[in-house]
Amino acid sequence: MSARQTSERAASVPASAEWARQPERSNMAMLRLMAWLSLRLGRPAGRVVLHLIAAYFFLFAPSARRASRAYLPRALGRPARIGDGYRQVFSFAATIHDRVYLLKDRFDLFDIRIEGEALIRDQIASGEGALLFGAHVGSFEVIRAIGRTQPGLKVALAMFEDNARRINSLLAALNPSASPEVIALGKLDAMLRIHARIEDGALVGVLADRSLGDELRRPVKLLGTAADLPVGPFRMAAMLGARIIFMAGLYHGGNRYTIRFEPIADFSEVGRHEREAAIDAAMQAYAAALERCCHDAPSNWFNFFDFWNDFGPTGSAQSR
Repeated sequence: MSARQTSERAASVPASAEWARQPERSNMAMLRLMAWLSLRLGRPAGRVVLHLIAAYFFLFAPSARRASRAYLPRALGRPARIGDGYRQVFSFAATIHDRVYLLKDRFDLFDIRIEGEALIRDQIASGEGALLFGAHVGSFEVIRAIGRTQPGLKVALAMFEDNARRINSLLAALNPSASPEVIALGKLDAMLRIHARIEDGALVGVLADRSLGDELRRPVKLLGTAADLPVGPFRMAAMLGARIIFMAGLYHGGNRYTIRFEPIADFSEVGRHEREAAIDAAMQAYAAALERCCHDAPSNWFNFFDFWNDFGPTGSAQSR
């Protein structure tokens, strides 16, 4: 067994699927009420209620607070304050709240900047599909705004459907025409469907920072410390010979967002013997792009679980 195989096998043991085991905190009646109030009273009134919801989550979600304390000093470069933790929780709540409007195509309510738009324009013009690798950072829905300036854009999502499916079903009900094609990862035909969409010139979005517990992971430096990231999305890109483009929709407070695209890797001309080295390089490039997002918008990190395996036997974040 090689050193890399040993590393991957060992990395798959920790609570990498902790996020999938966490219960959904969404209450369907509350979410429906929130959507109703937001659409009828407007976004400013909805955000008043949002502060109450964020405060409740901040006070009564101790595991999320521990995860926040483990993450924020890495992103901020200093000890985290209470206000930093609340700002992170509120940013999470705000991006969920804004989905109500973004799925209703109310892009006029937002000030949205786009970085790397030429990259997407050139990809569409080439007629070739690609993989868009994102993370649980910022808002995915705001990325749909790129479709306003790139009418030929075709997008599909490859994702785990179970976690938070109630909130997704509610938001999809707001505007069925806005719901993209979803390819369920873990099903036998997932790779074939992804390949078919790429062949058709579509961009297939994947959130590449999480996996289920039985998926191999590899340590990659992220915010100064090794973090175990899933290898599967990158091996999929290598097998498909696809290009990887990093994507993120960063929330800056108020109504301000930045959509960011960066080139990560191109496996179209990578030979079989070069594949593992190319996967390593792609994972490092992905982690570097993700790290830049964390520094530029620290409150946008929405992995509220033990991402770096920091928690000791007592469940508290260990100091480093």
